[in-house]
Amino acid sequence: MGDDGETPANSSGENSEPTANQDELILAQQRQIEQEISEAIPLVGEPDSILSLNSEYSTDEVYLGKIKDLASKYRSIRRTRPDGNCFFRAFSYATLERLLSDKEEFNKFYKLAENSKDVLVELGFQQFTVEDFYDTYMEVLKKLADIESVEEAKKELQSIFNEQGYSDYMVVYLRLLTSAQLQKEQDFYSCFIEGDRTIVDFCHQEVEPMFKDSDHIHIMAACSALNTGVRVLYMDRGTGSNVTQHDLPEGCTPTVHLLYRPSHYDILYV
Repeated sequence: MGDDGETPANSSGENSEPTANQDELILAQQRQIEQEISEAIPLVGEPDSILSLNSEYSTDEVYLGKIKDLASKYRSIRRTRPDGNCFFRAFSYATLERLLSDKEEFNKFYKLAENSKDVLVELGFQQFTVEDFYDTYMEVLKKLADIESVEEAKKELQSIFNEQGYSDYMVVYLRLLTSAQLQKEQDFYSCFIEGDRTIVDFCHQEVEPMFKDSDHIHIMAACSALNTGVRVLYMDRGTGSNVTQHDLPEGCTPTVHLLYRPSHYDILYV
């Protein structure tokens, strides 16, 4: 019944159509917000001062205190787009950026990547599914390896990671490598999975699809897949004025440093 006691003219006694229309409006609004984010924030930004975070939390004393603590440990931050792929994009970018300054380590990583397609296929991934992503991943590595100047290579890296096609393919391939690592070591990782899902189910639903957020389990497996470690600085509304840090895997020497704020990762520089 309407406010005046009469049945609205378009009411049929069923609410499926209005509900469907409402769902469409919500989805359209969500797409618009995503588009606005896409236009406003680059996939991988330029380095900025840690204190630039103050403008995002200008009236929040809890966060301002933690930014001050963070600024005592790190000199700059490189923001990534908050699109659900931020961990994989930030981790991949920061790993490659570090390797560009160490030719020997870069060559070891290149060999690891070169052999990775065979590992995926052996685990049951369809070759035709992974081939395009693998080829693009190796194309990017070769392009970077061929640049003599470290500074020029770093400029090229940022350019590549801001080209949607290349950048997303790099993300997808790291998602596949992470999924493979979880499945290779499923006896260990299965204890982190809640509910009745198998590791394979979890990978298909939470790791391999784009725009799915990442958690500890993704980070540990990604680090293991790339033979590296990461330090994550957690900045949230938790008690105390200091940011909390965790090294993953535990006891590692971290080569990548990431800032985590609820549902988002950015790159940190000491």
